Amino acid sequence: MTGVRTPNRVRGSRRREILDAAAALFAARGFHGVSIEEIGGAVGISGPALYRHFSGKESLLAEMLLDISERLRTSAMERATRAADGQEALDALLAGQIDFALDHPALITVHDRELGNVPESARRQIRRLQRLYVEEWVTVLSELYPRVPPPRLRAATHAIFGLLNSTPHSAGELPRDAMAALLHRMARAALTDLAGLPE
Repeated sequence: MTGVRTPNRVRGSRRREILDAAAALFAARGFHGVSIEEIGGAVGISGPALYRHFSGKESLLAEMLLDISERLRTSAMERATRAADGQEALDALLAGQIDFALDHPALITVHDRELGNVPESARRQIRRLQRLYVEEWVTVLSELYPRVPPPRLRAATHAIFGLLNSTPHSAGELPRDAMAALLHRMARAALTDLAGLPE
């Protein structure tokens, strides 16, 4: 029957709600400044009830950053595959990163500040996913700028991430669509300069 929420769907929705609430709290007060009870309270459940979803704050933080790293990489692969050419692929990658940066500024802050609090095995997985995500960009940029060495394209990609991921500080004054368009134009202009750099 359509419209019926299954237990798994309810559980998945609650986990997402917990992850979103925890991201906002961690971004505002830091990983060590937030208790399990406060995370539970933000979604209307007790601290002990939260342990039915996560074994603790470290596992919650690890899943939060693993999830977004995997989603970014998967989205990049799909966007690049659907694109008709390199220019369209680059625009699609930029749009995806801009959507993430505007919709999830708390996750950007949490990643920057709290990755060191993720258990080592999960941290290695996160770093691996992030490297693969960067390589999706490098592949597209290599098609557009075949004479530019991959290390330079990789450095440029990280620089563009720095620009686009400035949203915890830069977003808010402009309407979302205007901010998205501004970020896209600025990133495109910066990447265009790759063609003129010395080899």
